[in-house]
Amino acid sequence: MLVVSSVIATLKPPSPLAGKLSVQSVLYAIGDGTFMTASAVFFTQIVGLSAAQVGLGITLAGVVSFVVAVPAGKLADRIGPQNTWCLGAVGTAAMYTVWPFIDGFAAFLAMSIVLEVVNSAGGAGRGAYILDVLPRLERVQSQAYMYSALNLGFTLGAALGGFALAFDNDTVIRALPWLTAALIAVNAFWISRLPKAAHRERPNVLEVAVEGALEGDAPGEVPGALRNRGFLATSFFTGVLSTNQVLLQIVIPLWLVEETDAPRVLLALLFGTNTVMCIFLPMAASRGVKDVATALKAARISSVFFVASCVITLITHDTVGALTIALIWLGHITVTGAELYLSAASWAFESELSDPDRRGEYQGAGNLGGTLGYVWAPALYTFLAISWGSYGWLVIAGIVIAATIGIHPASRAAQRFLVKHDLDPSR
Repeated sequence: MLVVSSVIATLKPPSPLAGKLSVQSVLYAIGDGTFMTASAVFFTQIVGLSAAQVGLGITLAGVVSFVVAVPAGKLADRIGPQNTWCLGAVGTAAMYTVWPFIDGFAAFLAMSIVLEVVNSAGGAGRGAYILDVLPRLERVQSQAYMYSALNLGFTLGAALGGFALAFDNDTVIRALPWLTAALIAVNAFWISRLPKAAHRERPNVLEVAVEGALEGDAPGEVPGALRNRGFLATSFFTGVLSTNQVLLQIVIPLWLVEETDAPRVLLALLFGTNTVMCIFLPMAASRGVKDVATALKAARISSVFFVASCVITLITHDTVGALTIALIWLGHITVTGAELYLSAASWAFESELSDPDRRGEYQGAGNLGGTLGYVWAPALYTFLAISWGSYGWLVIAGIVIAATIGIHPASRAAQRFLVKHDLDPSR
C-alpha cells in the first residue's frame, strides 16, 4: 500500500512551480543522458582518444571545477541565480555544438575544462534559485519531485543514446552532441521563462557591476560561506555519506564480478532497480524532512541502510547460487535507500544552513566540502572491499558511522553561526 501511494504521489507535483521546475529537470537530463550514454564511444572512436586520456581529461576538468566552485557561487549572488543558471545552460549548449569538431587530447582537455566551469556556474545558480523561489516548507518535497523527474529524464536519455549506438554508425554518433545541445538550449529557454525569485534576482547586470566597483564587493560585515566552519564540515560529512554512490556504481559491481558466483547479467537488474526506486520513491523518503532535526534523522536512516548494505554484501563472498543473487540484489536495494534518505537530508541542510543573501556562495562552498568528503572514496573503498574482503567492508561501514556522528555537531555549529549573525534562512 505504501508503494502504491508513493507511486501516485510521485506522479503529482507538490505545486505548479515544482511541476515547472521538473520539466526543466527532464529536458536537461534527457540531453545530458543521451550524450553520456554514448560518450565513451564518441571520445574513443570519433575524437580518437585512449581510455586513459579520457579519464585524465575528466579528472583535470574536475579539479578546475573544484577550484572555481566558490567564485561561481559568488557570481550567482552578484548577477542573480536565475541569470547565472540560464547563462550556464546557454554556455553548456554552445560547448556541445563544438564537440564534433574537436581533434586530439589538447582540444578535448580545453573543452572539458570550459564545460566544467560553465556547469559549475550554472549549478550554483540553479541551487540558489531553487532555494530563493520555493517557499521554505515546500523546498524538500519539491526537490524530491525534481529528483524523480531528473532520473526519469536520464533514463529516457540513456534509451536515446542506446538507440543511437545500435546503429553502429559514426555519423549518427557524431551528431549526438548536437541533439544534446538542442535539448539543453530548449532547457535554457525554459529556465528564462521560470518565475522570478522574489528577493534575490538582480535585474540589471551592468548596474550591479558598477555598484560593486564603486562600493566594493563586501556585502556587509557578515562573514562568507568559507568562514562558516560548521557548514563546511556539514558539507564534508554529507560528501562522505554520499559515497553510497561509490558502492552503487563501482564497488558492488566489481565485487559481484570478482568475488561472487553471481552472473554478470545481474548488473542490469541492479541498475534497473536503482533507477525505478529513484524515480518513484524520493518523495516518500523525503516526507517529513523539513528542518535540521528531521534532516539529521534522515541522515541516520541513510546510514543504517548504508551499513546494512555493507554487511549484506560482504556475506555474498561465501554464498552460492540463488542466495548470492538475492543478497546482492538486497544489498543494492539498501544502498539505494541510503541514497534516497541522504538526498532528502542534504536538501534540508542546504535550505536551513545557508545565508539567504549568499546562497550562490553557499552552493559553491557546499560543493567544495562535498567533493572533499567524496573524492577519495572510489580508490579507498575499492581497495578495502577487494583486498581486505569482509574486514574492508566493515571499515567502510565504520567510516560511514563516524561521518554520521560527526554531522550532528557540525550542523548545529552551522546553525549557531546563522543565529550569531542574525541570519534567517527562511527568507
